[in-house]
Amino acid sequence: MMERTDRHFRVLVRTLTRRSLLYTEMVMGRAVLDGRGERDMDFDPLELPLALQVGDNDPSRLARCAELAQARGFTELNLNCGCPSARVRDGAFGARLMLEPDRVATLVRAMKAATSLPVTVKHRIGVDEVDGYDDMLRFVDVVAEAGADAFIVHARKAWLHGLSPKENRNVPPLRPEEIFRLKRERPSLRIELNGGIESTDAVLAGLREGRVDGVMVGRGIYRDPMAFADVDARVFGDDVAPTPLRAVLETMVEHARRWVARGGRVHDVSRHVHGLFLGRPGGRKARRVLAEAGAAADVDTLRRAIDQVVV
Repeated sequence: MMERTDRHFRVLVRTLTRRSLLYTEMVMGRAVLDGRGERDMDFDPLELPLALQVGDNDPSRLARCAELAQARGFTELNLNCGCPSARVRDGAFGARLMLEPDRVATLVRAMKAATSLPVTVKHRIGVDEVDGYDDMLRFVDVVAEAGADAFIVHARKAWLHGLSPKENRNVPPLRPEEIFRLKRERPSLRIELNGGIESTDAVLAGLREGRVDGVMVGRGIYRDPMAFADVDARVFGDDVAPTPLRAVLETMVEHARRWVARGGRVHDVSRHVHGLFLGRPGGRKARRVLAEAGAAADVDTLRRAIDQVVV
């Protein structure tokens, strides 16, 4: 999620689940190679397992990105074929690539040849008028032949024209049954469901009876992180209790303190904690404290905010 899944939010999520695979924001391949993407490439080992998500359409750049991802210690390399923004549309990558499965196959082959990491593809169920089940099936078959290790499928189609990225997350209806059908018809492939997942219950519903091999959670965990505090116990079967909200909040204060010591701003961290206040007594007061401070917030501001929350 652009402007969401940076290193600070990933630290927050790691307080809730040690087992789930996390993702970076989508990083442009050119940015990875010329150093502009260093912010996105930098991570703390505690965030592992962690996938680097890349957006590009050039096999040589993506091959080099794959080499760098492995050298930097990422767990997986993910090619984004699902983002519908005007920038990626005009640059002929992101969701635009679903219209060219043969090109995506070439990209996957280039990445596979450059790394031993798993190479996965995130995509939509369709794009514009090319949105029939058979269209998606052809895309998956062509890219699977190139060696893609998994397909993470957003259960909405994308409109490259006429809808904003935000509208593309809400307006096209969810069609998860097509992803379940894909798994039934291609049982040897790793197929993962994405889109509209708001709780651990929804994760388990997707995994029920092998309907898919995995579930990717996006906006749901950003909106309400604590709705997924029991993932390790209920999904992975670990004998662990959910992390209490107070412990999550304290972790973020200490993370902010360390980040400031490195020269960062508290706001880089505090902007991600609002979801922890959702529906909780004192949550509005906590959000107000942070909102009033804005980018000028310091560690004491964050401390005063979380102290408003009754847990």
